[in-house]
Amino acid sequence: MLGFLLNRLLQSIVLLVIVSIIGFTILNMIPGGPLAQYGLDAGISQADLDRIAEQMGLNRPLPVQYLDWAWRLLNGDWGNSYRDGQPVISVIGRHMFATLLLMVSSTIVSVAIGTWIGIRGASKRYSAFDYAATVGAMVALSIPTFWFGLVAIYIFTLKLGWFPAGNMYTIGDQSLLDYLHHLVMPSMVLSLVHVAIWSRYMRGAMLEVINQDFTKTARAKGVSERRILMRHVFGNALLPMITLAGMQIPSLLGGALVTETVFTWPGMGRLFLDSLGYSDYPVVMGLLMLSVVLVIVGNLLADILVAVIDPRIRLS
Repeated sequence: MLGFLLNRLLQSIVLLVIVSIIGFTILNMIPGGPLAQYGLDAGISQADLDRIAEQMGLNRPLPVQYLDWAWRLLNGDWGNSYRDGQPVISVIGRHMFATLLLMVSSTIVSVAIGTWIGIRGASKRYSAFDYAATVGAMVALSIPTFWFGLVAIYIFTLKLGWFPAGNMYTIGDQSLLDYLHHLVMPSMVLSLVHVAIWSRYMRGAMLEVINQDFTKTARAKGVSERRILMRHVFGNALLPMITLAGMQIPSLLGGALVTETVFTWPGMGRLFLDSLGYSDYPVVMGLLMLSVVLVIVGNLLADILVAVIDPRIRLS
C-alpha cells in the first residue's frame, strides 16, 4: 500500500507540473494577455501599460514568471486577483461551497436513479423498460447540458412557476428550504446526463456477472432471483462502478461549469468563466490547479475503496 501511494504521489506531482505549465503558457499566449482589460480604457497610454506590466512582473520572460508563480504556490501564496486585488484562495473559497453542494446533490441523484435503472434493465433484459431506458440514455447523452437547462427554465419557471430560474437563494431569505428550492433544477439538470451514464454502466456490469457460474449455482440451490441479484450480482458489479465514480469528477466539473452559467449559480464554474472574461489569470490558474487536485484525489480514493472492498485486488 505504501509503495502504491508513493508511486501515485509521484505521478500526481508530474501531472500537476505538466498541467500547470500548459495552462500558464496558454493563458499568457492569449492576445492581449493579462493587460487586456486595461487596454479597453482609452485613457491609458502605452507607457501606462508598460508601467503596470512592470509592477505586476509581466515584463519578465515567461519561464521566470512561471517559476515565480509556482514557488509562491508551493509556499501557500496563490496570488491576488487582477479584478479586485483579493487573495485568490479567498476568492475561490467563497464559490467552492456552491459547486460542492451542486456536485454532491447531483451525484447522489444520478447514482441512486442510474443504479436502479441499470439493475432493472439488466434483470428485465430486452423488455419494454430496457428499450425505453436505452433510448432515454442515448437522448440524454446526445443533447447538450445547456439545452436541458434552458428547457427546464422554460417549463418549470416560465410556464409552471414551480422553481426560480437562477441564483442560489432569494435575497433576504436564505433559509434551508429556500436553498433547496433553488437547488432542485440545476441539480436535476446536471445529474441527467450522469443518470444515463450510470444506468448504462450498471446494466453492462450486471449482465457480465448475472450468468457467471456462482449465480447458476445459487439458482440451482433454490435461492430466489431477487436475492441473487441484490446479494451476489450487485455486489460484484459494484466494483467497476466505484472506479467509474472516480472518473466522473472531470465530467461533473465540466457539467457544473455549464449548469452554473445557465442558472447563474455562484460556483467555481461560473467564477472560471467570469475570470477568463476579465483576464483574471491568477484566479483561472488557481481554479485549474484545484480541479486537477480534485480529479487526482477522487481517482485515488476510488482505487483504494475498490481494494478495500475486494481483497483479491492488491495495490502495488
